[in-house]
Order: sequence, then structure tokens, then C-alpha cells
Amino acid sequence: MDERDKPPSLEELDARLRAARARDVPQARGPRGRPGLAGLGLGMRLATEVVVGIGGGAALGWGLDRWLGTQPWLMVVFLLLGGAAGVLNAYRAARGMGDTVGLGEAQRRQTPPGEDN
Repeated sequence: MDERDKPPSLEELDARLRAARARDVPQARGPRGRPGLAGLGLGMRLATEVVVGIGGGAALGWGLDRWLGTQPWLMVVFLLLGGAAGVLNAYRAARGMGDTVGLGEAQRRQTPPGEDN
């Protein structure tokens, strides 16, 4: 066996592993740039947005139906509207547009430049 066919030594492998571990590996970032389970958190948020939209629309429609005596029409209408709102909110959250309108944008405008929350 000549030098080209010889496998690398364990010291050489150890040095390469240490060098690879020393390199800064980017991590997934959670809310406000903190490292964490960003993917799991986003998935839970998307699921919550859709479920709450559907549930809220159904509850509002059911309450209006009982009050006005129009069973089941308002529940069906508000169930569909709540589902559409939930999917739209989930889409905005997934695209990172959650703070472009509403409370998040208003808070960002009130924060002085250079001062992060």
C-alpha cells in the first residue's frame, strides 16, 4: 500500500472535526431574532390562526342565529368568513407580513430609531 491509498489518520480527522465545529453555523431564529424552534413555533401559529378563525366565526354565527332566529344561515356564513379570515391571517404570518398592518406596524412607528424591543 502506498501513501495515496492509506486512509487519513485519526489525528487528521480529529483536527478536521474541530475546525468544522469551530465554524459559526447559522441557527434558525425564533421571535425577535432569538435562536430556538422557529419552525415549530410558526407551524403552531399557522394552525392556531386557522382554528381560531373558524371557531370564532362559527361561534359568532351561532350566537347571532340564536338571537335573530335564523338557524343555520348566519352560522354557515360566519363559519365561511371566519375560515377565510383564518387562512388569510395564516398566509400573512407565513409570508412574514404579520406586522405590516395593524398593531405591529403602529408599535414599530412609535419606537424611536435605534431602540429595539
